Amino acid sequence: MVIVYTTPTCPHCKSAKRYLSERKVPFREVDVTRSEEGLKSLKRKSGQTGVPVIDVNGQIIVGFNRPKLDRALGIRSVE
Repeated sequence: MVIVYTTPTCPHCKSAKRYLSERKVPFREVDVTRSEEGLKSLKRKSGQTGVPVIDVNGQIIVGFNRPKLDRALGIRSVE
């Protein structure tokens, strides 16, 4: 399960969602501006409130870090 914690105005969040969609990785988006429970979950998992935070089966990735995201997803990174 992949969860992407986002806000509507975050450009890196949009890039992360596009990246996952292009690779056909299913994910659930949690807009922390609309979900107090989502914000609490984000803080609990990452220790911060900045977005994006991506949870890949419990592995937390802060920011849109493609190499880390690819490793967590088991995708061979091409840079």
